[in-house]
Amino acid sequence: MACNGCSTGNGLPKGCKNNGACGVDGCDKLSVFDWLSNMNQPLEELSCKTVEVRFKNERKEFYNNIDNLPLKVGDIVAVEGNPGHDVGIISLTGALVKAQLKHKNIKDTDNLLKVYRFANQKDIDVWQECRKKEHQMMLDSRRISREIGLEMKISDVEYQGDGTKVTFYYTSESRVDFRQLIREFATAFRCRIEMKQIGYRQEAAKLGGIGSCGRELCCSTWLTDFRSVSTAAARYQQLSINPQKIAGQCGKLKCCLNYELDSYLDALKDFPRYDLVIKTVAGEVSSSKIDVFKREVWLSYIKSSNMTWYKFTVDQVNSFIQDNKKGKDVPSLEDLDKKYNKTEDNIFGGALLEENELTRFEEKKPKRRKKRNRQKKPTNSTNKGESVKKKNTNRRKKYKKKHNKPNKDEN
Repeated sequence: MACNGCSTGNGLPKGCKNNGACGVDGCDKLSVFDWLSNMNQPLEELSCKTVEVRFKNERKEFYNNIDNLPLKVGDIVAVEGNPGHDVGIISLTGALVKAQLKHKNIKDTDNLLKVYRFANQKDIDVWQECRKKEHQMMLDSRRISREIGLEMKISDVEYQGDGTKVTFYYTSESRVDFRQLIREFATAFRCRIEMKQIGYRQEAAKLGGIGSCGRELCCSTWLTDFRSVSTAAARYQQLSINPQKIAGQCGKLKCCLNYELDSYLDALKDFPRYDLVIKTVAGEVSSSKIDVFKREVWLSYIKSSNMTWYKFTVDQVNSFIQDNKKGKDVPSLEDLDKKYNKTEDNIFGGALLEENELTRFEEKKPKRRKKRNRQKKPTNSTNKGESVKKKNTNRRKKYKKKHNKPNKDEN
């Protein structure tokens, strides 16, 4: 999201304040890379009269270039509206437009609206003035709908290029009666009103934001089609079914849950079913945990108070299942663990209790040894004085013997 108009000479990015509509490809929202531009193709293949025009946020539409204008990506054009005309930016031209039409299953291109001309300075000035009014108009429309008491949320407002029509995008869980609302809007804004209901994912795409991954939302940058996402995608990827973690800013399940789902489904083809029961000599066994990346399965007894899990590879577990189908007796998990696993780290015991402890992420400090309080013998003041006198006399005797001095008592 950067272009030459978004920065100044001293390196402080002030931004062009056009929300991705400055006409430079590096700043476009949902911009498309023309990968056919450097390829040599016949001229009849490149001659495509249909162009793609981008408007505010993610709205894009196809128009016919009947007058064969020399259009290129980034040109600001005036296109046919209903009524009047609209102003947009060319986002795609050439043979890649045919691929987009085929991808979106648009076959009849004759009935498309047409491109009038290049936008002149008057068209651009009116367009920019209307853009400045949209934010305040959105706030006023929310206030009016709240005073009427309608259960709806107006998420975005878009002016037509000539300023004759305003489109209000809203979200609501139930049907809304707009008869009184449209009259209030027409009186307050003095223009033609159009209401369009959008989903919560389309609302997030219009508003934009930063996801939990630290990047911009996929729906507001490059994602154009919203596929259905179910909780089964999270289960296949061994994710916790926590709505706060697997839900996006739109309140629905994250679209990125489908990105790696096919890889997980291919890896899980070799794994046994989660509800499969294996019969052993010591009792029935089921899978308690799987590791898709290491291709490992943890088995445990179903009817047992012991919560010990034993780790085996996928091939080993499949061999146990084949032995059950042939009617062979499968040894106990303890014997199988001694046979296949030689380390004690393969036993998963007591981890369930550790997962539920609140202090499992805290660093455990080494315990300090407590100092024992030694009981001192009580001494009286008289006994203490006598003991000091005895020590002094003993010191004198030793000193005199050493230097051959007579004692006073002997004299």
